[in-house]
Amino acid sequence: MNGPGPYIRKRREALRQNDRRYSLRQVAERVGIKPTYLSKVEREELPPPSEDTLKKIAAELDLDADLILAMAGKVSSDLRAIICQRPQLFSQLIRQLKDAPDHAVLRVVREISDGDW
Repeated sequence: MNGPGPYIRKRREALRQNDRRYSLRQVAERVGIKPTYLSKVEREELPPPSEDTLKKIAAELDLDADLILAMAGKVSSDLRAIICQRPQLFSQLIRQLKDAPDHAVLRVVREISDGDW
């Protein structure tokens, strides 16, 4: 597997160095899962959890939820809904941007964000 588990673990352990509230047990409790489950997810002994659980973990550890979902091979339901509203346009856009350098993608994002529609 090549999921988000090690990334989550590394972040949680880095936070734990300065704050004991980031122990495996305490994070799991705040997220609403069992510590053994979080441990197995971090070690990739289980497949990544649901979108909702990944978002809670990301929020708890101040991580980007979209990044964590992508690492898990998932797309957030709100993005899925947006794509489904105009599937041909978004699929065409994504395919065109697939090989574009980051600076070009950022330029498109800025243009859309700053645009006067």
